[in-house]
Amino acid sequence: MPIHDQFESHSNSLTGPIIGGFVVAPNDAADLPKVTRAIMVADAGDLGVVLKDGSTVVLPGLTPGVLYPVRVSRVLAGAGGTTASGIVGLY
Repeated sequence: MPIHDQFESHSNSLTGPIIGGFVVAPNDAADLPKVTRAIMVADAGDLGVVLKDGSTVVLPGLTPGVLYPVRVSRVLAGAGGTTASGIVGLY
């Protein structure tokens, strides 16, 4: 029997709950499969990202297990400032 989702007919919003996620492999040349609503890391460190608007920033000193509500289109590799690992994109 399929699981019942009483909110299936509701539209997703930035203030609603996370509905999916994916493992992020930092890559200077490739966008993520989806723009995130949030990012989380398993191991502390910095995260070099390209935000939805195209700006590039380094998010310093991210803490493991914290949801960071950022709209990210790309996570840059080590040369782009990423030292964190175990990165998960959430949408």
